[in-house]
Amino acid sequence: MSDASCVFVIFGGTGDLARRKILPALWELRRAGSITDRCVVLAVTRDTTVDDAGYRGLVREALATAHASPEESDPWVDANVYYQPIDHGTPDDFRALGERLAALEQRHGIAGNRVFYIALPPSAFAPTVEGLGAAGLDQSGGWTRLVIEKPFGRDVASAAALDAVVHQWFDETQIYRIDHYLGKETVQNLLVFRFANAVFESLWNRDHVESVEITIAEDIGIDGRAGYYESAGVVRDILQNHGTQLLSLVAMGVPARMDAESIRAEKVKALRSISPIRREDLVFGQYARGTVKGETVPAYREERGVAPASGTETFAALRVHVDNWRWQGVPFYLRAGKRLARRLTEVVINFRRPPVWMFQPMGHCELHSNTLRLTIQPNEGFELLFDVKVPGKPMTLERLPLDFFYNQKFSQLPEAYQTLLLDVVEGDQTLFVHADEVDAAWRLFDPLLDGTVPVLPYEAGSWGPEEAHTLLADREHRWGSA
Repeated sequence: MSDASCVFVIFGGTGDLARRKILPALWELRRAGSITDRCVVLAVTRDTTVDDAGYRGLVREALATAHASPEESDPWVDANVYYQPIDHGTPDDFRALGERLAALEQRHGIAGNRVFYIALPPSAFAPTVEGLGAAGLDQSGGWTRLVIEKPFGRDVASAAALDAVVHQWFDETQIYRIDHYLGKETVQNLLVFRFANAVFESLWNRDHVESVEITIAEDIGIDGRAGYYESAGVVRDILQNHGTQLLSLVAMGVPARMDAESIRAEKVKALRSISPIRREDLVFGQYARGTVKGETVPAYREERGVAPASGTETFAALRVHVDNWRWQGVPFYLRAGKRLARRLTEVVINFRRPPVWMFQPMGHCELHSNTLRLTIQPNEGFELLFDVKVPGKPMTLERLPLDFFYNQKFSQLPEAYQTLLLDVVEGDQTLFVHADEVDAAWRLFDPLLDGTVPVLPYEAGSWGPEEAHTLLADREHRWGSA
């Protein structure tokens, strides 16, 4: 249990993210005893018609939707949840927020420890940080931590500008740029899988690996978020953050220590080793009308709020090269998209084939390479595919899996936000994104977003445009899940 007391301030406390993820995660941490009643919640929005009682009603509804027991959660809500309107975000509003914080800290015996979680649209990030800093809320009698949701900027320039504002008031040790993918147990397991098992780390290099595939596939559409998605697209929404994080965890070298500074340093080194992405190594797509889970779904351009001639990409596949000693010559393939065949996030390591195939003259023996498939979601776990002899004659080989799945051993995996919010309270930045990572990721993807890349149609319910498979043509195989 973390015995750290704090006020957890949620800007955007009535929003979808707060109701679906943040509030249920905080309650689950309290229910499990991971935090104490000396961690209280203060929601901040512009709605001046809401008070403590009204907000507590909203929280009860959010927790009930998340299947929390009212008998357990209601006492916590009544004693530990508060609301503060900020109206137009004027200096007076932020001063009033500071006064409310001081009053709550005195009431609950909290020694000035504060978490400011900005769960707002990206356009509000900088003004909120400036308001906190100008009111002196970046410092307190205890510790102060700032949590910022993705996306952190929309290109190199805007990310740098936002970073300048944030660093004007907050030190990097206070900043927690959150990417919920890093809170998933299976993503964290990438580090354990590699560095706690010498048999795999010794093979994790260009001598033994032929290629790496990373897939982040969703079967849903834009889910009513046309306003956001039209200005973002799949590269900004998924690849620049989730995809980059998975890539860096797979490609990074061995850290000197298993701490935040060492891990972040290795991730940045891997990202900075990536060669500029060429146009011939890139495929963009946009979903057309099709069938998903037996249901006919509209094309992206038919979604409400989407421009009839929109050129926004909902699918991207690319080939990248990590030009360092470990990975020289090994292609990394990334793809992400909406309205694909099924929901899936996985990392596939394709090992090199035997240098001499001695079994072919002995019968029907198809040539396979060993494959390691790490499934991030759903059905979390891994499979190591290898050849075995089928009993009898003629000589026949069959590819079989050696596998492990979390649901076979563990009853339930914690939600990513539970892991990440506890890390914020405990001051552990290992699973959060450093400023250098953000910069390296934007420098990789920014040149691809100039509007000159053709966007190809693909049928909803498929695995994207057929052209995406041509990226793997020189490897003589298709994507592992296609």
